Amino acid sequence: MFLIGVLVACASEDKKSSPPELYEESWESLSHYEIPQWMKDARFGIFIHWGPNSVAEQYTDWYPRWMYLDSGNYDVQTGQRVTDEPHPAVAYHRQKFGDQKDFGYKDLIPMFTMENFNAQEWVDLFRKAGAQYIIPVAEHHDGYALYESGITPYNAVEMGPKRDVFKELVDEVKRQGLIYGASSHLAFNWNYYNQKDHFDTGDPQYADLYAPPHKMGEPASKEWLANTWWPRTKEIIDKYQPDILWFDFYLDRPEFAPYHRKLAAYYYNSGLKRGKELVLQTKNHNYESYPQGTHMLDLERSKMDSLRKEYWQTDTSIGKNSWYYSENWIPKSAGELVADLVDIVSKNGCLLLNTGPGKDGIIPDDQQKTLLDIGKWLEINGEAIYGSSYWEVYGEGPTKTNTGHLSESKNKNFTEEDIRFTTKGNILYATTLATPTKDIDINYLNTLHINIKSIELLGHEGTIQFAQTGEKLSIKFPEDVALEHAWVFKITPQGKL
Repeated sequence: MFLIGVLVACASEDKKSSPPELYEESWESLSHYEIPQWMKDARFGIFIHWGPNSVAEQYTDWYPRWMYLDSGNYDVQTGQRVTDEPHPAVAYHRQKFGDQKDFGYKDLIPMFTMENFNAQEWVDLFRKAGAQYIIPVAEHHDGYALYESGITPYNAVEMGPKRDVFKELVDEVKRQGLIYGASSHLAFNWNYYNQKDHFDTGDPQYADLYAPPHKMGEPASKEWLANTWWPRTKEIIDKYQPDILWFDFYLDRPEFAPYHRKLAAYYYNSGLKRGKELVLQTKNHNYESYPQGTHMLDLERSKMDSLRKEYWQTDTSIGKNSWYYSENWIPKSAGELVADLVDIVSKNGCLLLNTGPGKDGIIPDDQQKTLLDIGKWLEINGEAIYGSSYWEVYGEGPTKTNTGHLSESKNKNFTEEDIRFTTKGNILYATTLATPTKDIDINYLNTLHINIKSIELLGHEGTIQFAQTGEKLSIKFPEDVALEHAWVFKITPQGKL
């Protein structure tokens, strides 16, 4: 076993001056922003990918794009073709629904009915799962608004459910006292669809959904940015007042640069005007769009391999292979997700976990079970998660965490020798990321780093026997423990931590 918890100070902890009465559209002004404490305390949230994608039931993540890629796949940044083979979704769509010229993605929207959607049942489930904040997709790459829009006719009130399902959900989230947000993925809409004359995507009358006709890979036009993307972004902020506003990739494209400061200032000021500190989350890993300290960093299906002083977030899905509902959804286990949550929190992050309901508004049973199992674990061990802080190191153990965009598939499962630390007040929590099967040795918790007064195992009433030396802490394996997943040891030190 080797120590892997050396502190990496990726951001300054210097106390910033108070935010201005109103932010200006400048990086100097926006540098006064601080992630609010309520966000730092929350630690666990629910993401929701819902929409007409789910109607297809296969290839659902990017179905609106893939169903038109008949001459190969394209690089999302350059627009250059990288493969010559058509995507399998092309033939699948023709077989299941018809030719893409006659029955395009627009024609799937009426089939997204949400007839069994019940906002209270959803939020009840999320509360039982232990979630503190909820971020439903407001609009995805496809250009369809899950909310009532005065800008696009392709919205949930006019097409599909024929009701403002987004408002119903966020109203219920607020009623139950949780934090709510909205995610926008619209930036990629400009280059999402393959526009060809033999598809309906090439017909200008559908430009509100498929974007105005243009060459694949071209930068978004100034007109589209000014008349579509920015007004729709403002509409979400003004009409629904989300506490968290989450943005997908493509916002970091050069043509969006004039809007980066404008967006942050407009959004933060909307919160100041209603007396609320807000959170802007983006994926700008290299800070090309938003400088460090002006927003909150989000990592998609990826984690940190070290402790980061500036608060951050991982977003991932219960589905290993999907965000939207799919018939071939491959679920992660509750144990895997609990381990990920603890690992993320120990490195000063939070977990945003996605669920994918079906087109009828039902969250599948297997997803519900996973959420409820996580909730049972948090009911016992939540004191080590909610409102906790990082320690001087995040932990130790043999399992390396891979980093980089979409890197989670490279990770191996954690073992019982992988230990993570969190603190609250003068208490240290040491968590085994897998269920122990033998005595637990923790090298870092030797007498050189901490003198221990007592140890408890959360959820277990028996006495925990331990011995501490200058080399390690040894905890005797307790008998008759009826706990699932990670074990959390609550450690009281001699004196101050």
